[in-house]
Amino acid sequence: MHLPNEAPDRHAFDRRSFLRIGSCAALGALATAKAQSANQPQGAPDVTLRIGKVSWEVAPGKTLKTTGFNGSSPGPLVRLREGQQVTIEVANETDATDLVHWHGLHIPSAVDGAMEEGTPMIPAHASRQYSFIAQPNGTRWYHTHMMAGRDLRRATYSGEFGFLCIDPKSEPGAYDQEFFLAFREWDPYMTNGGEGDDSMNVAYKYCSVNSHALGFGEPVRVKQGQRILFRMLNASATVHRRIAFSGHRFRVVSLDGNSIPEPKEADVLELGAAERIDALVEMNQPGVWILGATDDHDRQQGLGIVVEYANQSSAPQWLTPSRARWDYRAFSSNQAHSFPAGIRVPLVFEKKWAGNRWLDHWTINGKSYPKTDPILIKPNETYRLVFDNRSDEAHPVHLHRHTFELVEVEGAATSGIRKDVVVVGPRQKMEVEFKATNPGPTLFHCHQQMHMDYGFMALLKYV
Repeated sequence: MHLPNEAPDRHAFDRRSFLRIGSCAALGALATAKAQSANQPQGAPDVTLRIGKVSWEVAPGKTLKTTGFNGSSPGPLVRLREGQQVTIEVANETDATDLVHWHGLHIPSAVDGAMEEGTPMIPAHASRQYSFIAQPNGTRWYHTHMMAGRDLRRATYSGEFGFLCIDPKSEPGAYDQEFFLAFREWDPYMTNGGEGDDSMNVAYKYCSVNSHALGFGEPVRVKQGQRILFRMLNASATVHRRIAFSGHRFRVVSLDGNSIPEPKEADVLELGAAERIDALVEMNQPGVWILGATDDHDRQQGLGIVVEYANQSSAPQWLTPSRARWDYRAFSSNQAHSFPAGIRVPLVFEKKWAGNRWLDHWTINGKSYPKTDPILIKPNETYRLVFDNRSDEAHPVHLHRHTFELVEVEGAATSGIRKDVVVVGPRQKMEVEFKATNPGPTLFHCHQQMHMDYGFMALLKYV
């Protein structure tokens, strides 16, 4: 695996060699934090993550200062095996309390990393251990789960995030190299919503893929004929992204780390905040290309990375991609969905205007958290969450500790699309189903940081 922009080692990591030797050694400054418990003293953690101040040059002459993990942002790639019992110690070396959420894992509430579920906070200059079984397999991630409000140095505005990859028990090895790409913005500031909108929003000065802006840092290095797996994450606190790869097509194989029924090709990918997409690309167009945001302004701010074929040295090329609409329904199976008809739970999303030059508040069924009504569920029952977005903004909604299946989009049935974050578009209706098999308080919220901070949360409670 490889985290481009971070690696002083310029040799590509061969996937077949990885499968032969079973190694998870990292390339470069962002080391892989792999759990190896066989020879560790009793009580010692398998992985240690340290929250602390970090600074680096994101673009020529521009140094960023924020908090991150183990001296970098993104933090180290944590790579585990499916079914592995792991203990991760998090040392908080800052002056503020913090918390780490293991996004997309099916683990107990006490270690999930959400204060609302009962996970203990990590005091300043203290450590806590999280022990759990690594499941399910796929591309997951970890990040702080604090509130920010107007403090844009905190929560997901900071650099406290990293990839967490859980390898399946059996791995077909259908690719030659893999690269982990996190799309990210930096230096946030408050701004008004634009003409006719007096509400406050967040804007950014710089963007990056992993920790460097487009053209600054190491490129992705490939060879003609290789099959590359890109594991992509929208690590933004607030922004929805459209991503393209000039001269190439993506073959989407999983959404949020969960395999789709049949791989599908796409010219452009869309990721709401916290969504992940795994896509294979056949490297059959030798040259030097750009993979990045379709928005010209965002790419100019740095949201892209150079992909360089061996023995090629031309200027990086960007080709304007198609304007094809992203639609989850394109990835649906023709088979019936995997759950029986679930108990319907209507969830209406609305915005409450909070006043000029202030941040809007959000409601679920007419109430803002912590006053939202708990959603009561029984173990082993199937539930259908009916999302009714009556606002003019999209919402990347996230259900902790469970995976749901997308079963209806704007009245059209779907099946086989399993996720933990789904973007409910403006004025859109969508339905998902999940089986209640992981008892304990379970948080549901919008992953847009401003929306979560100002009311867009509810708690599912097993009864």
